[in-house]
Amino acid sequence: MDLTNSTDYLLNVSTSIRNNNHFPTPASKVIVMLLLSMTFIIGTITDGLYLWVLKFKMKKTVNTLLFFHLILSYFISVLFLPFLGISYVQDNHWSFGMAMCKIFNSTLSVGMFASVFFLSAISVDRYLLTLHPVWSQLHRTPRWASRVILGVWISAIALSMPYLVFRETRDDHKGTVTCQNNYAVSPNWESKKMQTLRKWIHVACFSSRFLLGFLLPFFIITFCYERVAKKMKERGVFKSSKPFKVMMTAIISFFVCWMPYHVFQGLSLTKNQPLLLQLALILTVITTSFNTVFSPTLYLFIGENFRKVFKMSVLALFESTFSEDSSTERTQNLNSEVCI
Repeated sequence: MDLTNSTDYLLNVSTSIRNNNHFPTPASKVIVMLLLSMTFIIGTITDGLYLWVLKFKMKKTVNTLLFFHLILSYFISVLFLPFLGISYVQDNHWSFGMAMCKIFNSTLSVGMFASVFFLSAISVDRYLLTLHPVWSQLHRTPRWASRVILGVWISAIALSMPYLVFRETRDDHKGTVTCQNNYAVSPNWESKKMQTLRKWIHVACFSSRFLLGFLLPFFIITFCYERVAKKMKERGVFKSSKPFKVMMTAIISFFVCWMPYHVFQGLSLTKNQPLLLQLALILTVITTSFNTVFSPTLYLFIGENFRKVFKMSVLALFESTFSEDSSTERTQNLNSEVCI
């Protein structure tokens, strides 16, 4: 899913490394900065183009609405990358103030949860469209999709509220100000009692984020696509193994892109060596960079023959990917051709 989804712990890991008198190696810093820069430039251009076409050149359907807001969640996160890059270059010195510290991290968290939830919603939509066609014809409307979208954004914002509460700036009185979580919500950062309380709250936040932001969505996506594939095979819709590969790609890409991020978060709870944390950080940035920049393109291109896609215009590509037809046959073909 998203480079920016790893940024919460970019600051925390580097702060931990600093406290142990070990700064990020030049090599790791160059790699992270290069990925951040590429993700910001490519992500802003491609996601912006997708949003423009979906909003102004496409008919408003359930597909276009869901994909518009999925890509919007990526786009919002990408816009905040310059703040992260500037802070990382300065050895994670935060120079934007307390308010931006809270807004920055809460917005990234909203983007993470929203993108994961929209992927889950799209898989559920495919499930309903294939296994409950009658219900879909009666209730699957743009108005229904708008309600789902509103629910996703509200849920993402609610689950990101801890960042508004816990995120604070901390001055080490040596010229460095960091933006990090103060889970005890206390000015006494060094108190043993507060350290214990902070650890337990940190564990609770990590557990809820892992369950709601990874395990549950992964289960939903896997279950829905497994049932869709089984039902379409029974109907004889599949004439080749390509639709199976498309659905497997969706499941595997979700797992590969998100699992390193949550492993990284788990490692941050332990007293691992700084080198291990840096390696985990680089792996997380690589997978989430791919997810942010290339996932929207993957969703658009994976169901098309490459040579045909290469010759198609951008608008024709969007129309081919997101167009809906009222006939059952077209609906089934859409399910088999679209990745998510």
